[in-house]
Amino acid sequence: MPGQQQSEGVKRLLRQQAALAMFGSYAFREPVLLNILDEAARVCAEGLDVPFCKVCRHREIENDLLIVAGHGWNPGVVGRVVSRADETSPQGRAYVTGLPVILRNLQEANDVLLPAFYAEHGIISTVDVLIKGMDGMPYGVLEVDSPVQHTYDEHDVTFLTGFANVLAEAVATATRSEALRSTVAKMKTLVLEKDKLLAERAILAEELKHRVRNNLQLVQGMLASHEKNYPGADEKASVNGIIRRVVTLAEVYEQLLGTGMDRTIDLGGYIKSLCQSLPGLQRERNTRIKLICTVEPLLVDLDTVTAIGMVVAETVSNSYEHALRDTGGTITISLRRSRTEEALLTVEDNGMGFVEQPGSKRHGVGLVRRLIEQVHGTAELRLERGSTWAFRFPTKTPAAEPSEAEA
Repeated sequence: MPGQQQSEGVKRLLRQQAALAMFGSYAFREPVLLNILDEAARVCAEGLDVPFCKVCRHREIENDLLIVAGHGWNPGVVGRVVSRADETSPQGRAYVTGLPVILRNLQEANDVLLPAFYAEHGIISTVDVLIKGMDGMPYGVLEVDSPVQHTYDEHDVTFLTGFANVLAEAVATATRSEALRSTVAKMKTLVLEKDKLLAERAILAEELKHRVRNNLQLVQGMLASHEKNYPGADEKASVNGIIRRVVTLAEVYEQLLGTGMDRTIDLGGYIKSLCQSLPGLQRERNTRIKLICTVEPLLVDLDTVTAIGMVVAETVSNSYEHALRDTGGTITISLRRSRTEEALLTVEDNGMGFVEQPGSKRHGVGLVRRLIEQVHGTAELRLERGSTWAFRFPTKTPAAEPSEAEA
């Protein structure tokens, strides 16, 4: 008999170890935490030859133990609170002390509080062990229950404790995996929302692009018609200058809306596009004048693009109308980054040149200087075998100084 009992004990121990190994393999493959907890309850119950088992999760705010998975219980037990997380119950004691709590006969335990479903299921004996958690906080408690008085030996407690430790690791892994899946799902949602917004923005930008282009073309046409009705040279020059500035602004918004209304625009690309339009804006087409444009890509803000575009238009038109009108020649535009956060723009012609009078507005000089000052730049005019404008300006506009009211 003793030998037979010993043999049964060994078989039971081997069966428990095999169950623990199989559960560990299952738990680390299964991505759904609830499935892991349900399987844990089933395997534990079978490993200890009892009909009931449950997994209780600690809820920090309520400070109680909620049954989140179970085996053998009637419907409605899983999802209920079993007890407070204190020493008034066997589950609470295991949670608070971190030690296994064994009650062989609940009828003799007068110092514990248990819900009514224990009596409804005829529970007599229980064993509770702690399920460790992440960041030092326990996850909850693993409990096996029996309707008959059960004598648990050290091997049973060791099995249950080891099982709870494996379950703790599985819970931690599943929780991290769920958090990762949730993060990935949120990122996918954000990407879809971003793509949707970008698509809507592109449609809006394209529609706005057409409207702005049409409106500016309408203004340009009205000015051109006005110019034809007034034959005076001064009147024509004045109206032509306004047309040139309207077209310059049209090119700005063509570039802006073409990039989906970004905060910055490639000034080099804009100047290159502007150079294709400027010859056609002159009052008299002169095929003997050649316009060369050499630029580098340079991202700047909208205010800088607008000001520099009008500077280019004014200086190039000045060369067309005054320096090269009679003789022909070449106008060269160059844009490059001269040093950190500063750009150099030059507009050069090989014509007759002119002498700038202090305070003079002749040839749009006053407008050119005001425009370059708006973007915190400087203008230098050199007269050597023609005229060369050298404009230096920051590619990042300095922050405005606070007014007295803001200081």
